Amino acid sequence: MGIETLTLKKIIPLGLMFFCILFNYTILRDTKDVLVVTAKGSSAEIIPFLKTWVNLPMAIGFMLLYTKLANVMSKQALFYTVIVPFIAFFGAFGFVLYPLSHYFHPTAFTDKLLAALGPRFLGPLAIIRIWSFCLFYVMAELWGSVVISVLFWGFANQITTVEEAKKFYPLFGLGANVALIFSGRTVKYFSNMRKNLGPGVDGWAVSLKAMMTIVVVMGLAICGLYWWVNNYVPLPSRSKKKKEKPKMGTMESLKFLVSSRYIRDLATLVVAYGISINLVEVTWKSKLKAQFPSPNEYSSFMGDFSTATGIATFTMMLLSQWIFNKYGWGAAAKITPTVLLLTGVGFFSLILFGDPLAPTFAKFGMTPLLAAVFVGAMQNIFSKSAKYSLFDPCKEMAYIPLDEETKVKGKAAIDVVCNPLGKSGGALIQQFMILTFGSLANSTPYLGGILLVIVLAWLGAARSLDTQFTKLRQEEELEKEMERAAVKIPVVPETEGGNGSLIGGPALNPIGGDSQTGSSETSTPRNI
Repeated sequence: MGIETLTLKKIIPLGLMFFCILFNYTILRDTKDVLVVTAKGSSAEIIPFLKTWVNLPMAIGFMLLYTKLANVMSKQALFYTVIVPFIAFFGAFGFVLYPLSHYFHPTAFTDKLLAALGPRFLGPLAIIRIWSFCLFYVMAELWGSVVISVLFWGFANQITTVEEAKKFYPLFGLGANVALIFSGRTVKYFSNMRKNLGPGVDGWAVSLKAMMTIVVVMGLAICGLYWWVNNYVPLPSRSKKKKEKPKMGTMESLKFLVSSRYIRDLATLVVAYGISINLVEVTWKSKLKAQFPSPNEYSSFMGDFSTATGIATFTMMLLSQWIFNKYGWGAAAKITPTVLLLTGVGFFSLILFGDPLAPTFAKFGMTPLLAAVFVGAMQNIFSKSAKYSLFDPCKEMAYIPLDEETKVKGKAAIDVVCNPLGKSGGALIQQFMILTFGSLANSTPYLGGILLVIVLAWLGAARSLDTQFTKLRQEEELEKEMERAAVKIPVVPETEGGNGSLIGGPALNPIGGDSQTGSSETSTPRNI
């Protein structure tokens, strides 16, 4: 295949690691939603409160702890110190925490609080009621951000060269979606196990044990692959002069975001995506619970959903290169918000005006609720496939033409501020709506209006960024042309005594003379 053996010794284990990490992530992502949404005394309204008041503080706490550990531990020790607690927790949850959860969940206490405070506080009280499920939810979310973003990509960047990265990183994206397809089938298979079990058996507990066993086995495989690469693959040499990423506090990051229009537009893209996808996703999950109240049915549907997302994203990734080549960065950057807006409008319209269409849906053997579930699933599938195949590459490409300081500080600022801001921003909007109007269902018209405003701001930022990005790319190309012109080696015209010589400092005499003079003048610097 024309690939060096050393490169294959790095890329194959990295590809297998990425497959295992994404396989686990899909199982965990589908399971976390089933646990917190279908639990007794809970609903999809728990998710906004969970993301803001549990997930965000734990993510910040983890990053502070990780930074301190990174200062005192080697890279290998840090990797194992971070990943092993995840593997141990998921194993313990399947075999200990979930089976015994009814012993330590304060159900009676939260029932009294709910009776006193009213149904609009169902979401925040559910966090206390099912606290062990919420802990699983947060650990599953952290697996995505910590193990994928911090551990895997940090390790991949450490052991690969830029040339290898350009060639093989896109293939990791395709491999990730293969993992999504396979893990979706796995979730579906184990969720349907209940059908073959006898009466009185908790089918969901059996499914959960099987899926957590797979997560533990895959986690140990990740550790084994990491150990093998560290022991048998030499690391590439790095320049010691390389500029280190500055450590920016939250306030410093905010100041930097505000001062640069380019970074501000890029930040708007990231925040707008986080808010938009949250607004639609939580509303969809509330309809999903109404249609599939059983954990096994809900989980089975999520397995199909993950498989469909993997297939759609795989197809979009194959198309994305053609889109970039044919239509450029600007068109590619606008596809994700456009898809999210059109599918979001369809989804919210069906929820608001679905009842008059009930006779039409009945002809196809569907109810308005089931139609809303399917349209919401399509909305999520298309939005996420556009995000993975177009939005993420566009975002990373936007950093390339920036000068080193803006590139490094801008990425640090967006990592620290904008990713959490987008997720918790959407969650805060939903919390306000739930507490004001009583439920997500009553808030739907207003959520649709907010989605429209957010996506229009996103499209405006993408248009502005496209203009700036194109200008910077043109300036970069011009600089490269000037550099190429500058490195052309000038040659001194032939003198009477022989050939011209390269410009090389004091040895050259621009004034014509005989060969003997030129020879004597050039001898001194050579001796020096």
